[in-house]
Amino acid sequence: MKKKLVVLTGAGMSAESGLRTFRDSDGLWEEHDVMEVASIEGWHRNPKLVIEFYNQRRRQLATVSPNRGHVVLAELERDFDVQIVTQNVDDLHERAGSTNIVHLHGELTKIRSVDGATVIDIGYGDLTPEQTDDRGVPLRPHIVWFGEAVPLIEMADRLVREADIFAVIGTSLVVYPAAGLVNSMRPGTPAFLIDPGEVGMRLPSNFTVIREGAGSGVEKMRDRLSAYVVR
Repeated sequence: MKKKLVVLTGAGMSAESGLRTFRDSDGLWEEHDVMEVASIEGWHRNPKLVIEFYNQRRRQLATVSPNRGHVVLAELERDFDVQIVTQNVDDLHERAGSTNIVHLHGELTKIRSVDGATVIDIGYGDLTPEQTDDRGVPLRPHIVWFGEAVPLIEMADRLVREADIFAVIGTSLVVYPAAGLVNSMRPGTPAFLIDPGEVGMRLPSNFTVIREGAGSGVEKMRDRLSAYVVR
């Protein structure tokens, strides 16, 4: 039976594909204050601004491709039961070929009714402020914003607790509750951190740290994972 490899990915995973992160830009995301476009308060203040912001993000997403890091993670499914828990709202893991993905913070290519009952795949198209679902309920981006609960965190926690191997890629481990998943590992679980920068917590001693970007870092991790392949 394949060993279970659980991978937590953050914004640095997609940065090499050309998608910007707000944490690398002094709280700005594509020149917007992040709390204006990624918080429930921002939505209530100016839904038209938020809708247009995510329309622009979808258009941008349509122009980029998965990077080498995404592709190698998908390839690892040949030898491991790979479960990806991502803080990213893009679809680059899917497009690279990964098949088991938990999107903690929602999905950019989907919209939902404001009451959460309807979820619609919009692809890379636009949402308009006037759009509603079949019941007449207004629609919003299918994104988990600051100030909202993270519905899939319990599923992610269970996956990390079951992991035979755990990896953290491209995240500074400062956004909770996702950062707290590091504490859900079973003691002694082999673990990897791939990120060129410093992280926001002291890591347990079972972590192997690879101070590189996603592409080269995931390839180096793959080399080290060969010792864990069940033949």
